[in-house]
Amino acid sequence: MQQAEIGIIGGSGLYSMPGLTNTREERVETPFGEPSDAFILGDLEGRKVVFLARHGRGHKLLPSELNFRANIYAMKKLGVERILSVSAVGSLKEEHKPTDFVVPNQFIDRTFHRESTFFGNGIVGHVAFGDPVCATVAKTIVDACAAADVVGKGGGTYVCMEGPQFSTRAESNLYRSWGADVIGMTNLQEAKLAREAEICYATMAMVTDYDCWREGHDDVSVEQIVAVLNQNAANAANVVRAAVAAMPKERTCACATALQYAILTNPAAIPAETRERLDLLVGKYLNK
Repeated sequence: MQQAEIGIIGGSGLYSMPGLTNTREERVETPFGEPSDAFILGDLEGRKVVFLARHGRGHKLLPSELNFRANIYAMKKLGVERILSVSAVGSLKEEHKPTDFVVPNQFIDRTFHRESTFFGNGIVGHVAFGDPVCATVAKTIVDACAAADVVGKGGGTYVCMEGPQFSTRAESNLYRSWGADVIGMTNLQEAKLAREAEICYATMAMVTDYDCWREGHDDVSVEQIVAVLNQNAANAANVVRAAVAAMPKERTCACATALQYAILTNPAAIPAETRERLDLLVGKYLNK
């Protein structure tokens, strides 16, 4: 039974979802270990949603410590078909100001040692990732920004860095030379795993600062970021509510069938343990 249709992953500053009703807390077991925290299920704008605090309540997990596979697998297990990911980011362009929201449509990976696929251990799969976010969810978020009177910009590139340190000035200027728009530490792995799980995914990137590239802009400090985070969190809650209310009921995008032609391994060659672990994701294709 589907417990939720829309998943919300709250990043730095958004540790709960105001407006949720009929809430209940559920811990979800996965073959990939424990998710970041318990999931909060409830109703929002007439839709069944589930909320997860990405870094755990109290913000106790580093970006590199996040169990991305467990988080996305658990969303799939709960029946989630679309994920709205809320994330704090630094701006790499003058035009993206603190408190602006950006809904990127591309990613660049600058992480080094993170698990970002469900495949392996006897099964090989290659999903298309040229367009890494769901256009339907992204457009819904951009439209929701307008409805909530928040500056929201569609498109752009998100650099996903390892962290937890912020960029050096040389790195920040390098990313700017690539034409990137924002920089964060979490969303690329989520996007990759959501695609493998056939879940629609898009990022709502909340700008907190100008990273460290901007002349006349002091080096990034936690104090500065926290002040903007608080303002962004209130805006984010309003945008998420508007996006959930406007989200189309039916999925017509390719996200829902991302694995249809992705699995290269002969089903007979897949170890039984691997089959069992990934049955939720690939069973419909292997058990024909």
